[in-house]
Amino acid sequence: MNVPDFSDRRFVALASDYDGTLAKDGKVSASTLDALNRFKARDGKIILVTGRVLPELEEVFPDVGICDLVVAENGALLFWPKSGEVKLLAPPPPPAFAEKLAELGADPLSVGHCIVATRTPHETAVLKTIEEMHLDLTIIFNKGAVMVLPSGVSKASGLEAALETLGLKAEETVAVGDAENDLAMLKMCGLGVAVANALDTVKAEADWVTPAARGDGVAQALDAVMAAEARL
Repeated sequence: MNVPDFSDRRFVALASDYDGTLAKDGKVSASTLDALNRFKARDGKIILVTGRVLPELEEVFPDVGICDLVVAENGALLFWPKSGEVKLLAPPPPPAFAEKLAELGADPLSVGHCIVATRTPHETAVLKTIEEMHLDLTIIFNKGAVMVLPSGVSKASGLEAALETLGLKAEETVAVGDAENDLAMLKMCGLGVAVANALDTVKAEADWVTPAARGDGVAQALDAVMAAEARL
């Protein structure tokens, strides 16, 4: 496994995307959970950074409590799994926005605290509605997903808030992802990792591409980090 040399650095946090990165088909494997637990046993912090809304996440990831903090809705809110506390990082769009998209036939349509999400090719209807309602909203693409959020909100902005909350630094964090909405998060951290199944554009910008895909790739990244730390 061709691992970059980061033997002079210590990483204390993992920031991982969920779908296509930590999870395969929405589920996290037992071997990936084992890797997360090994990292936590060395006082590592785990931050999940996902575009999912909380009810969906809790349904598909019953072990979400392994995370110290969750950045959900693509950066729009923080969620503490142990306490259930939620902190919004952005204002929600008016309810009329989602209602209008439904009228225009945007299906599927998911509405969270701040995010409104659909899929291609409904981005045309989304843009038209944003313009007609004069809203300060931005479209973020994630493969076929079309996520609508307040301007300035991203996984990177959400992770920045999470790290500040936990008293951690970006340069001490390993970020792992697979899609275009993960890029800014990977670039802001001390080590940006793309799993083997990541988009080519993500692989091109990452510091390291793991040989394995999805959760197995996350486990490889954590094992490499822990092995380097053991040599310090």
